[in-house]
Amino acid sequence: MDITPIPDSRRSEILKFLFLAFVLIPVLSVGVVAAYGFSVWMYQLVAGPPTM
Repeated sequence: MDITPIPDSRRSEILKFLFLAFVLIPVLSVGVVAAYGFSVWMYQLVAGPPTM
């Protein structure tokens, strides 16, 4: 039995692009920056503030 996938419609592809461009990527970007800031904060909590 040969089952061929139905290609996505143009509207579906545009909606996927908009979701990625305006929802998923900004949320992931904020999450990465927040995780980095949290890790720096935790490191400074344990090791003390930076000194010269």
